[in-house]
Amino acid sequence: MKKRQFVDHVRIYVRAGDGGNGIVHFRREKYVPKGGPDGGDGGDGGDVVLKVASDTDNLTHLFFKSRLIAKSGAHGQGRGKHGKSGRELVVRVPPGTLIYESDRPGISIEDLKLEGKPIADLTTNGEQFVIAKAGKGGKGNVHFKSSTNQAPQEHTLGEKGEEGFFYLELRQIGDAGFVGFPNAGKSSLLSVLSAAKPKVANYPFTTLQPSIGVVEFNSVRRATVADIPGIIEGAHENVGLGHDFLRHIMRCKLLLFVVDIAGIDMRDPIEDIQTLRKEIKLYSDELASRDWIIIANKMDIDGAEANFGILKSRFSRIEIIGVSALTRHGIESLKGRLEELIGKEVS
Repeated sequence: MKKRQFVDHVRIYVRAGDGGNGIVHFRREKYVPKGGPDGGDGGDGGDVVLKVASDTDNLTHLFFKSRLIAKSGAHGQGRGKHGKSGRELVVRVPPGTLIYESDRPGISIEDLKLEGKPIADLTTNGEQFVIAKAGKGGKGNVHFKSSTNQAPQEHTLGEKGEEGFFYLELRQIGDAGFVGFPNAGKSSLLSVLSAAKPKVANYPFTTLQPSIGVVEFNSVRRATVADIPGIIEGAHENVGLGHDFLRHIMRCKLLLFVVDIAGIDMRDPIEDIQTLRKEIKLYSDELASRDWIIIANKMDIDGAEANFGILKSRFSRIEIIGVSALTRHGIESLKGRLEELIGKEVS
């Protein structure tokens, strides 16, 4: 089966519907010799609305259909008939969608974020945002009749609907986020902590898009954990897929740095933590100030215990939890600690 494309930022063109014109018209009936004005009003155009849908997890549909154009209102008719209003265009977006105005072709999302704040941040299921307002319908000549103007020729045209270019950026919503180098075992950890089923294999870059898992602590408390694809050195400068990955941890309250404590692939857990912390800080000082703990994964492998002691000695002020996603050693202890740090009441 072909893997679907994952899109988490996209530039779109949006145009709301124009209002219909009001018309000039007079009654012309066989037995009504003194017919008056009866030109009807134009219908209102349709808005373009973004609506949060929790069963949508990326912006792929807007990548393939990046022009969102709502229907215009119909013109008025004789006998005072009002033109039909244009239907609003409602487009579903995932929770965590940020919207930026983008009036210049070619400007990057990073430059937009430097220039100003997003105009909307859509996070709640069912939340709606009118990204382009429709034009109002014009008035027919029936509105312009007076004692001194019995046959008005005046009418008004419908207003133009709003239009423009916008950038949409998705930042996955998670209470906590796994951060670690490729092959550290983040996907495996997410699969044993939650019901999420990310792709798991013994090679780097198994995960090519963020995954969200819901960790159930009990019947009334839970939390969401995001598996952020492997960050590599230079990610803050967008090396590899740096910015595509880093943006998704901006919402996380707690960062969980996952390391391969056994040092498979000749990796040094201490160097990995130092490099990851450096990349986080260079990307965002705000992100670097978040609470964080270390999860030492693969404790079931030879050499892990010795490395675990060295890691604790080096990061003596940071909480470190040893686990094995394979044998589930330490998983319940990890869940208990996550409940204390990020557990939320289920409404």
